[in-house]
Amino acid sequence: MSEPIKNRYEFVLLFDVENGNPNGDPDMGNMPRIDPQTGHGIVTDVCLKRKVRDYIDLVKSDDSGRNVPGYNIYVKSGVVLNDLHAMAYKSINRPPKGKKELADPAATQFMCENFYDIRTFGAVMSTGVNCGQVRGPVQLNFSRSIDPIFQQEVTITRLAVTTEGDREKGRTMGKKQIVPYALYRTEGYVSAHLAQKTGFSDDDLELFWESLVNMFEHDHSASRGKLSARKLIVFKHDTALGCCQSHLLFDKVRVERISGDLPPRSFGDYRVTVDRDVPAGVEIIEKL
Repeated sequence: MSEPIKNRYEFVLLFDVENGNPNGDPDMGNMPRIDPQTGHGIVTDVCLKRKVRDYIDLVKSDDSGRNVPGYNIYVKSGVVLNDLHAMAYKSINRPPKGKKELADPAATQFMCENFYDIRTFGAVMSTGVNCGQVRGPVQLNFSRSIDPIFQQEVTITRLAVTTEGDREKGRTMGKKQIVPYALYRTEGYVSAHLAQKTGFSDDDLELFWESLVNMFEHDHSASRGKLSARKLIVFKHDTALGCCQSHLLFDKVRVERISGDLPPRSFGDYRVTVDRDVPAGVEIIEKL
């Protein structure tokens, strides 16, 4: 594995949705998530991390579906996490630690080395077989739409029926929950200090930027509509501790609606500007 990163980073990602549902709320009939006080749309950090994980799982798998060594995914469908913890102890030839025992540091290190999402986002691995807890160097805020969104429920019809008893009903009705258009902004952090503990490297970081740019390209579905990454602006500090507070850098990226009184319906209805007057020791890198 490569050496851990030695620089602190912050980043701003802009992505949009057209006629789709970027992140449904199961407590609200799967309607797109909103801030009830302002009407702005919300996409959770967990939602974006899922897409990053799925992208890494796709690009770091061989023809047989096996992950490239070091790029397994810890949190994915159908996996029993305690089985992975037990595998770690088996691999290091040591007896597994129980939930109330201290985790073996070698088992924690094994999990960081072998699972990309653990050394990136961290993980709680102290349930059942105890492999410890890890704080990941990469963290994301909730995404928030630039403007309030309009939640729309669209009625659809289906010619086929599910059961023999429904045959006489003919076509049946259903619902789709969409946002006609919204531009979302998310902000994130990459800590060189925490990367030293998990082994998150420059190669891992480049793969993470790649995943943010391309994660929607392999996640299309009828319900999600047209999701696209539009801008990825990275702030690189020349030290591990950084040169200024993160919010000062986030404020350098401004998004302005230019569609007047008309509701936005495309990325062209916005203007994105980046103030390049940043503190000494900070470099702006536009990945998209």
